[in-house]
Amino acid sequence: MLAKQDSNNKSPSKFELTGGTLCLDFTNTVDNRLAEWPQELLNSYADLAAWARQARIIKADEEQQLLRRATRGRQQAERVLHHAIALREAIYRIFAGIAEPATVLDSDMATLNACFRQAARRIQLIRHNNSFSWQWADSGSDLDHILWPVARSAAELLTSSDLERVRQCAAQECGWLFLDHSRNRSRRWCEMRTCGNRDKVRRFYRRGLGSSPRS
Repeated sequence: MLAKQDSNNKSPSKFELTGGTLCLDFTNTVDNRLAEWPQELLNSYADLAAWARQARIIKADEEQQLLRRATRGRQQAERVLHHAIALREAIYRIFAGIAEPATVLDSDMATLNACFRQAARRIQLIRHNNSFSWQWADSGSDLDHILWPVARSAAELLTSSDLERVRQCAAQECGWLFLDHSRNRSRRWCEMRTCGNRDKVRRFYRRGLGSSPRS
C-alpha cells in the first residue's frame, strides 16, 4: 500500500490504517498478504512501536521510552515481537473466517483470550470531574502493553453488531480486512485508490483481451 502523510508529524507513515477499527488495522500489517511473497511490515520491535504510535495507542515520547527499554532488553523485545505476530495472525484468521465465512479455530480464540485476560487485569476506570474513561494501569514498563488495546478491540468487535460488517478486500493479492460502513454494504476494497483502481485496470485489460480480433 502507498504510504500516507502522518498528520501528527507531517512525515510519510509506514502503515495504512484503513481497517476501520484497531484490531483490523493490526491484521493489515502484512502487505499483499495473499500474494506468493507477502511483505511483512513488522520486522522489529521498533516497527511494532511505530505502528502503535501511528495507531495512537502511544504517544511519541512513550514510543521513545519503549525503544530505549527494548534496546536494553533485546531478547525480551524479540519475544514480544514474536508474540505480537502470533496474536496478529490469530486475529486475522478469526475475522477472515467470519468474513468468508470459514471455521474459527479454538487455538486462535485461545491466543486472543490469553492476551485479552492479560489486558483485562491491567485496565481501570478513571474519573475526570463528571466523566469517566478507561486507562491502562502501570503499563509503562511492559514492552507488550501496546498489544492490550488490540486484544480488547478484537473482543469488542466480536461481541458487537459491527461483526457482520467485517469484509476482506476483493483484490486478488491483498487480503486486508476492514469494516464496511457503506450505505448498502457493498464496499469491496480496503482502499479505492489502491486496490480498487488496480482491480479496475485488471478487469479492463482482461475485457480488452477478450474483445481482440482473432488472427
